Amino acid sequence: MEPRTSDEPSMSKPSPSDGALVKRVLGGDRTAYDELVQRHQRQAAAVSYRLLGNLHDAMEVTQDAMLKAYTSLGTLEKPEAFGGWLMRIVSNLSLNYRRSRKVRSQLPLDDLMGSSESEPSEGELDPARTMAGKELGAKIQQALSELPEKQRLALVMFTIQEMSQKDVAEALGCSVEAVKWHVFQGRKKLKEILKDQM
Repeated sequence: MEPRTSDEPSMSKPSPSDGALVKRVLGGDRTAYDELVQRHQRQAAAVSYRLLGNLHDAMEVTQDAMLKAYTSLGTLEKPEAFGGWLMRIVSNLSLNYRRSRKVRSQLPLDDLMGSSESEPSEGELDPARTMAGKELGAKIQQALSELPEKQRLALVMFTIQEMSQKDVAEALGCSVEAVKWHVFQGRKKLKEILKDQM
């Protein structure tokens, strides 16, 4: 008997794919939807938070998105694409929410540039730096809001949420090449808008 390679599955039961769970939900197994929610809720809330800048609003929108996804599950053409489809619902609901409430949000520069360093606590920052950071965050958020919708979404999902280009393409309903283009153009426009303030 040959030794098992690392590519082969281990003896532990593999978790079902999104596609398999979607099919189970459509077959009447409601517990399978709970598993889908657990699997995607964190990312959905993070995407919504980046678009709204308010945790309470993001949680509300995420719940609405999960409910909408459940009631619309029969319209999903590719069950294995559930994650990207859900992120598109979350993004659309977040943008609608933002338009209706005119939510003002802030986005730290480190997030936009993809810094993974942990943020210092309030006590470690002097008030001048805290104020400057808030002003810069507001300017970046304002600049982001001036971008065309697809560029803004692509930039937030790819750069900040660190979603794969394939997942962003699925969420936005476009090709991976289009995602690359939207991210490139979005970054270019952001630099132009912010060049006088940096």
